[in-house]
Amino acid sequence: MDRTTRRAALALSATLALAAPLAVAGSAHAVSTADRPSPTVTVPDVPDTVSAMVADAAREARADVAANRTLAQGPKVPTGTQLDAAVDALVADGAVAVTARVEKGSKTWSGAAGTRERDGHAPAKPRDRFRVASNTKPMIAALVMQEVEKGTWTLDTPVEDVLPGVMPAGVTIEQLLSHRSGAPTATDWILASRMTDLNSWDEYFAVMGQEVTPADHIQALQSASWMNEPGEDFSYSNAGYVVLGMMLEEVTGRSVENLLRYRVFAPARMWQSAYPDDPGVRGPFLQESTYPGPVGQGWYDLDHFDPSLFDAAGAVTSTTEDLADFTEALVTGRLVDAETTADMLEPRTAGHEVFPDYGLGVYRLPDPCVPGGWLYGHDGASFGTLSVNLTSPDGERQVSLGVTGRDVAYPVLTEEPLYDLNELLVGMMRATC
Repeated sequence: MDRTTRRAALALSATLALAAPLAVAGSAHAVSTADRPSPTVTVPDVPDTVSAMVADAAREARADVAANRTLAQGPKVPTGTQLDAAVDALVADGAVAVTARVEKGSKTWSGAAGTRERDGHAPAKPRDRFRVASNTKPMIAALVMQEVEKGTWTLDTPVEDVLPGVMPAGVTIEQLLSHRSGAPTATDWILASRMTDLNSWDEYFAVMGQEVTPADHIQALQSASWMNEPGEDFSYSNAGYVVLGMMLEEVTGRSVENLLRYRVFAPARMWQSAYPDDPGVRGPFLQESTYPGPVGQGWYDLDHFDPSLFDAAGAVTSTTEDLADFTEALVTGRLVDAETTADMLEPRTAGHEVFPDYGLGVYRLPDPCVPGGWLYGHDGASFGTLSVNLTSPDGERQVSLGVTGRDVAYPVLTEEPLYDLNELLVGMMRATC
């Protein structure tokens, strides 16, 4: 095995590190933990990596604005032309497509660059849809808090009371919302349990096209190692939000898709958003592609991806405009009342070494425009798309972003990423001042 191939194998095994243990009782796809190479490097969870990047951009934007104030120059904000150039630069550096939006009161800037498909010619447009991944979580959290407002349950309600036997006794709704249940993320466990060669990127991306059922999610949740005792520490978990989706369906008798459509998308006026459960999309859409470095075929197109893998943790498709409309609706009382919003925004975890301060389905970042203030929202990272969605607490300023063509080779296989979101994100945040 040459050096590049060996590093690729280590990168993939590290990506799958959260899948242990892989032995699944009674499964035809069971893989022994002895078959998996021991990774010598650690790749952070996908959400942690993206969130750290967004947090860095927020801190840099705040520092830039503060420096200008100190010099009595006033906050100098980027122009639309400068933001357009930053969007173009991302595509020139290696992103497949970028769509971005800044809202400040009645003023709006939006931009796009690249192509809808990696080998296609149709240009990306500002209103194109894309997979928002974990930006789904604040939407699920809003549905959960609507049930809390109705008195269906409280934040202290144990999962066991709603879905007996699915999670250990004592795990509560609040712990799932704030990622303090200790539950494994489980997504990577599902993929690994269906692979026969854990060194194969080809197989890794191929199994993403397989359907994942609720029973599969529960099996992964109950088979993968838990990260910590319930309530003991922060540990980001897709599985926790999948369970919240199951709980919502159990108590309402309606599907998550139906609940999102009528209780989130409609009141927030998110007319281009959807919750698909099958591969394939219709209409103008930014197709996913991923780059694992100088291995396999180089680039992988993921138009076969089955969103049932993410389920309630990240299956929504949307646009930058719809994402901005969502966060505005969330903080201005169109989805939950003001007291509930304040509860969602209040951090349950603070000072985490990688992840921003996390509340109930929402995290906060330094607001560059308001000394001591905060922006609230979330990010998302599917296997081929990155997304960011932030708002000021009064709903007057929003930043939303979607980027396709994900580089998963950095930092294990390559020393530099294909592209750096920092310049665009910093500029977008400063433009809201």
